[in-house]
This record gives sequence, C-alpha cells and structure tokens, in this order.
Amino acid sequence: MPPEDGDARRGAVLMLFADTDRDGRGEILLTERAHHMRSHPGQVSFPGGSLDPGESALEAALREAEEEIGLDPTEIEVFGELPELWLPPSNFAVTPVLGYWRHRGEVSVVSPDEVHEIHHVEIDHLLDPANRINVRHPSGWLGPGFLIGPDRDVILWGFTAGIIARLFDFVGWSREWDTDQVRDLPDYMLHGDPTPSESVRPNTRLEE
Repeated sequence: MPPEDGDARRGAVLMLFADTDRDGRGEILLTERAHHMRSHPGQVSFPGGSLDPGESALEAALREAEEEIGLDPTEIEVFGELPELWLPPSNFAVTPVLGYWRHRGEVSVVSPDEVHEIHHVEIDHLLDPANRINVRHPSGWLGPGFLIGPDRDVILWGFTAGIIARLFDFVGWSREWDTDQVRDLPDYMLHGDPTPSESVRPNTRLEE
C-alpha cells in the first residue's frame, strides 16, 4: 500500500474479462508494449496509465484503453476495484479496475507508438501449469510469469503477472506447477531496462 505520508503519483489499469465461444473461465485482455520503445520494450500489461487532473481511477483506466486500443467504454461493465498498489521504484500508486466485456466489440492497435499487439488470453491457458514459469532478470530478481501467444513465446511478467497470479490464488483457481521452471528475459525486453522495477514512460503509460 502507498505510504500515508507519501506523494505517490496515481495511475490505473483496466483488468478486462470477457466470455469466449468455448467452455471455460473466459479470457482477459492484455496489451504488448511496442518493441522499439526506449524502456521496457515488449512488456505485456493491462491497458492503463496516469490519472489526469480531476480524473478517477475508473475514468483513467477506460480513457487509456480507448486511446491505446480503441476500446469503447460504453461496452464495459465495471464491477469493482482492487486496492491501490504501490510501486516503490517509480513511486506510483496504481488502482486495478475490474471490468466485464459482456458483449465483446472490436479493438485494434490505435497507438502503434505504444502498443505492439493485443492479446486475448484465455484464463484456462494462464492456469495451465505448462504455461507457468518464474522469470529471472539479470539483476537477480525472480518473479512469477506466464507464457502466452499462439506459440507460447511471449513472456508475461512483472507487475501484471504478479496481480494475475495473486488473483488466481485468492479466488482458489491456482493449480500446482513446477516452480523450478525459470526463464530468463529475452534481449528485446531488456534494452534500455536497467532494473526489473516498475517505472513510467515519458508519455505516462504505466510500465510493468
């Protein structure tokens, strides 16, 4: 939690859940950061960013999702918010906003300078022990991760993976997996990234 006497900057992300045509627990929407960016290229995250003056966390999360991937905020049913989470390295306090995409519309990469790709990831895929890993940063940092994408070659790690892993634990969905499976981050995710900590890009989109 953010320190009571701190001056943390405020941000929000949208954790958007949707049904699929197949049986299962549905899916979650993720975006992959543009690979050419100076810091945290290729990072997988929830849509989100900084709060503008006078904005609530809900308003910021929906606005950022519309700006990044053209998500129509009128299609989203917001059903809750998680507690504000503090990212000490960047002094950012982030509120995850929970939304349900009951009648799924269309999204696309609206801002290619920010977003490389959109991932509709089935929750059952994330729960599959074969897709669970620990991720190791060159600094020695070790944390939870997931393999996503059609070829399981995209690594989801950091802040976003941590929230998803803890949420699965909390609701009792997590399955046993081989915690000895450790994957190093690929080079394209490390360029310009001196630490595994969360930070903020110049355009204020949240980093994982």
